[in-house]
Amino acid sequence: MFDRSEMIYLYVETPLHAGSGGSVGVVDLPIQRERVTHYPLVQASSVKGKLRSEASERANTDEQKLKVQVVFGSEEHGYAGALSPGDARLLLFPVRSLVGVYAYTTSRNVLSRFKRDLEAAGKGATATWTFDNLPDAGDAWTVDDKSVVTNQTVVLEEFSFKATQHTDVKTLADWLADNAFPQTDDYKYFRDKVRNSVVILPEDSFRDFTQFATEVVARIRIDQETKTVAPGALWTEEHLPSDTLLYAPLHASRPRTDKTPDGLKTADDVLAFVRALKLDRIQLGGDETIGRGIVRLRLSGGEQ
Repeated sequence: MFDRSEMIYLYVETPLHAGSGGSVGVVDLPIQRERVTHYPLVQASSVKGKLRSEASERANTDEQKLKVQVVFGSEEHGYAGALSPGDARLLLFPVRSLVGVYAYTTSRNVLSRFKRDLEAAGKGATATWTFDNLPDAGDAWTVDDKSVVTNQTVVLEEFSFKATQHTDVKTLADWLADNAFPQTDDYKYFRDKVRNSVVILPEDSFRDFTQFATEVVARIRIDQETKTVAPGALWTEEHLPSDTLLYAPLHASRPRTDKTPDGLKTADDVLAFVRALKLDRIQLGGDETIGRGIVRLRLSGGEQ
């Protein structure tokens, strides 16, 4: 098993396409989703691959390159890495709102899994919110009666929900602002917004929004000779919208090789190596050359 764990939070700044391959459905290139819930996610292999890529770009000496191999694994030398990221799961999903532009939506199911993951990572002590039941169908739990509420109603896309203030929604929203959102000045607006704009929806309603309120864009490739769409070069892509919040556990164990450099002997050293990278923004998923998939990172316990 793992010796130490941290949580990394990923705030989506530009639409994110973590693709699942082709599809015969309405969307040609859908995003990755969980099999049972159909919630969007970014698979662990993508998270680990990007972290390794970022670490490799910063490795300028033989010792630094060896550290990358120890942390992420070496096929050449036949040992696995000491760092094991999990899937980046959905925590908050933005949905267009009649009041307040958009709301950060979530559900009891999502929050219960998140709290379980926090406990498994040894970070659950500060997660003091509790929800003893579920919102009734057609109801939504909110922080207050004004930020995303009008006439005791929350209107998301074309659907309306009866708004009910719930004290633990405020507890949750404050925790997210303090622990999951970046703490830099450029995120002050978003920290303030999440404190008042979290909405907990009935589980079926939340699932439906995550399935049908994602961003779908049409892509084309122009034939340079005719200046028209090239044959077969019209397709649609699905993206996670900007302002989505994901989280992923980072599990660490003792390095799986005896040939380790100084300062990289324990699971704590492995997590310290990741923290020392000081990753701010990374690019996940496809469409890198058109600015898609820019995410802002925050490692649990970090100042940023």
